[in-house]
Amino acid sequence: PAFLDALSALASDDSLAPAYRALMLTPPAEAEIIAHMARNSKTPDPTAIYAARRALEAAIAQSLGDKASELYAANAAPGPYDPKAADAGRRALRNRALAYLTARGGTAAAETQFASADNMTERMAALQLLVREGAGVPALATFYDDWRHDRLVMDKWFTTQAVATPPERAVETVTGLTEHSDFDWKNPNRFRALIGAFASANPAGFHRVDGAGYRLTIDWLIRLDPINPQTTARLATTFGEWKIFDEKRQNLMRSELERLATLPGLSKDTAEIVGRILQS
Repeated sequence: PAFLDALSALASDDSLAPAYRALMLTPPAEAEIIAHMARNSKTPDPTAIYAARRALEAAIAQSLGDKASELYAANAAPGPYDPKAADAGRRALRNRALAYLTARGGTAAAETQFASADNMTERMAALQLLVREGAGVPALATFYDDWRHDRLVMDKWFTTQAVATPPERAVETVTGLTEHSDFDWKNPNRFRALIGAFASANPAGFHRVDGAGYRLTIDWLIRLDPINPQTTARLATTFGEWKIFDEKRQNLMRSELERLATLPGLSKDTAEIVGRILQS
């Protein structure tokens, strides 16, 4: 309760810069929590961390109550989009307030922002929340129709789904996206936008306790290695901290790493990285 009261007071303190308040109102990322636990000799459970972080967000949202709506309304940047720091700070705080509005009251505000945003920052923030809440299908279709001819923006479209999809559906979502006509797996940026983003930025999905996230990633690294060993080796490092996890996950990761390590004709780059990880 004291922590929630402190955040509520901070949110209402207009003497603090919006960018600072946005940062302070954002819980640590799952990857940060995993690293913190490992540094303190505790075994992280990515699934439990995901659930606890969502529960904390819900508690903050309830504690803020109407203040979230007030913050959201008060931090609309005036006039046309401007990348200056002051406006960027207001957008950051507005998007953080939107996250709490969504956690407390559903997706209506995010849907409205997605439809009306005049800049990519606010549109992507709304899209990520809609995907996270399982309400992203219409917005994803609209975004795709609007930006399908821009390769860099389409990388964001793939990454948003790989990262924001809840962990229980993430493997299936990423698998489906690998069959999308715009998933050119031979393009390094597109491969990293989907497979790399999933493995590195969706910890609970990647570390799903049944090992499906590990299998999916290694399947694609096996496919990529003959044509792009550098990217394969780089993405193999997502398995680098395998020994900080529980025994079941360690065994699953080791099995997948060994499957990659024993691949006939494995590139020198990948073999060196995987061998180093297994020996760590």
